[in-house]
Formats: sequence, C-alpha cells, structure tokens
Amino acid sequence: MVKTFMPKHTWAFRARFRSRAFGWRASRVACQRLKEAVTEIKRVSKTDPVTAADGAVILMEKIWPALEFVDSSSGALGESVCWTLTELLPIVIDAPAGRKTRDDWLARLYEAIQEDGVDYLWLAQERWGELCGSDEVASHWADEFLPLLRTAWSDPRPGS
Repeated sequence: MVKTFMPKHTWAFRARFRSRAFGWRASRVACQRLKEAVTEIKRVSKTDPVTAADGAVILMEKIWPALEFVDSSSGALGESVCWTLTELLPIVIDAPAGRKTRDDWLARLYEAIQEDGVDYLWLAQERWGELCGSDEVASHWADEFLPLLRTAWSDPRPGS
C-alpha cells in the first residue's frame, strides 16, 4: 500500500494568491486578501504553530507572483505587505519546528526573496537571523551568503 501525504491544513488563501491573480487595478482587493490570509494563519497558529508557520512561508512565496502586475504607486499595497510580514514573521520565528523543517522554510524563503521583483520581502531579509532559529542554522546561512558577498565587494563597479 502506498502512503500519500495529506496536508495538515488546506489553506483558503492559496487559491487567491496564485500567479498573476491580481490585475493592474486590484490594489484594494489584494490588500483585503492579505488581511484575510493573515487572519486565517493566525487562527491556525493558536492550535498548530508549525502548520501556521508553514502557511506564512507559503504566503510569502506567493506574494510576488500574485501581486506582480498590481499598480502599487499609491503605496497602499506596499504598506499592506509590510503589515502582513510584521504579523506573520513572529509566527515563523517562534514556531517550534525541527531543523529539517526550518531549513526547508529558509530555502523556500531565500528563493522567494531572490524572485521578489520589488522587494516586498525586505522585512524577511532584515530578520533572517531570527528566522534561522539557532546560531548553528544562522552560521550555515552565513557560509552560504559569504561567496555572494565577496563577489559583490570585489566588483569594481558598485551596484553591479
């Protein structure tokens, strides 16, 4: 008999944050959807903090692909994303997750940060050390970032 993986929770926000889910004029709707996602994740965090943290990581992965084409010139969308991260990052930081789970979250977040076209996830970058959860994990990621940092510092053309 083949055992299939069954997710602990089916996130309602996943369907709303698919790639290119929001059009040019959907800033207000996108802000509302972010609030709904935060509410859903916080509700789950009361009973299952690890599943909630995974949901927060899933949402962060989906922010750029879903919001890529939204006109954010008013600043409302950027503020809403910042509020979302402010609410959700502590859930990920405080989750009692094992090393393998946390490593998976960090790898997924790193990929999302790399693909983020307008730096929506800057707050996750700022709190990377806290997201690591331990000195050992933070040291591992520092070793991962070191070659990139050395390359950036050695380039004679600043900002390239």
